[in-house]
Amino acid sequence: MIKKKIAVLVADGMNDKPLEELGGRTPLEIARTPNMDYFAERGKIGQALFVPEGMTPGSDIANLAIFGYDPRIYFAGRGPLEAINMDIEIGRDEVAFRCNLITVENNKLVDYSSGHITTKEARVLIKVLNNRLSEWGEFRFYPGVSYRHLLVVKGNPQEYLQLKCVPPHDIMGRAIDRYLPRSRDNKKLVELMLRAGEILRTHEINQVRIDLKENPANMIWPWGQGVNIELPSFVERFGLSGCVISAVDLIKGIGKSIGLRPVNVPGATGYYDTNYEGKAEHALCCLQKNDFVFVHVEAPDEAGHNGDIRAKITAIENFDKYIVKAFRDQFSDKKHWRVMILADHPTPVALRTHTSDPVTFLVSGEGIEKDKYVTLNEITAADSSLKYPHGHELMESLVHSKKV
Repeated sequence: MIKKKIAVLVADGMNDKPLEELGGRTPLEIARTPNMDYFAERGKIGQALFVPEGMTPGSDIANLAIFGYDPRIYFAGRGPLEAINMDIEIGRDEVAFRCNLITVENNKLVDYSSGHITTKEARVLIKVLNNRLSEWGEFRFYPGVSYRHLLVVKGNPQEYLQLKCVPPHDIMGRAIDRYLPRSRDNKKLVELMLRAGEILRTHEINQVRIDLKENPANMIWPWGQGVNIELPSFVERFGLSGCVISAVDLIKGIGKSIGLRPVNVPGATGYYDTNYEGKAEHALCCLQKNDFVFVHVEAPDEAGHNGDIRAKITAIENFDKYIVKAFRDQFSDKKHWRVMILADHPTPVALRTHTSDPVTFLVSGEGIEKDKYVTLNEITAADSSLKYPHGHELMESLVHSKKV
């Protein structure tokens, strides 16, 4: 039996709401996407819900579901998934938090990314925090990419798991006092945040950033805490081996936790300037020796968080031009292949945060019958009768069903 070659191409946060500035259309409707249209003309369009009711909409939960794992069963926090990719072991008495470097002004959170601080600058600041806060032995920081880092806390996990920690991109422009992660029994994390802020504000890197009119990294924001959980491997679930291509530790961590190989692409930044062509090249190389590749692009999500309509349209067009086109060129004359193109969750530019609405998806390739639609957007997906209210079931159909 010949195995199919399967590619899953994710444009994080691509879906949106109709915008007055775009004449009542969405960025995806406006964007020029001839390569997605090519696959739409030869496949099917549908709608899937990747964030189960009652769960917080985020890339962690949504992408876990895209991989085919029910978040209600397998999700135990974002932090441990990022730790897996960073090769950080989390002990039974430890909790892992995602930790952003953020910008606070007049007690308000004004930037969840510290102006998308460079990885080089951020690593210096994280090292300083570890050195200056060494007396806080139960806390240790690990550097990641740009503003995205990890905080591991040793102690009673239950104390920290019970804290309500809000993602910083959800409270842009709001007073931070209302959202600090404290409880009656645990104020240590807030004390750490405040002390870290004192250290960061006076560091020369932030003085230079202020002089350059760039947002300084003057506070930390821990969130997405969790403990280790074992997931069944992707090859056990679906009989496929493969790779994960992404700039962010979360996506690579999910892949690594289910036995897929994370691939580090030079120049992949997780922002507008990411190396699209490099991602496509590495993904196609992966498929030469494997049956499955998962390609994730963060840029549309970042544009949504930044409230930047033009940047979101451009990010979608770049995803189409460099990622989707590479697979169009590779798959158009071959048998035994399938491709799925989709968002994980909406990140509407007007809201600047995630929502849990169903998202668009497109499937094309062997055994997939053509429907009536010729372009992928929120309107055609909502009109389609192909619906997956339990989004984690879509992967099973993509891999194993003769007809999706």
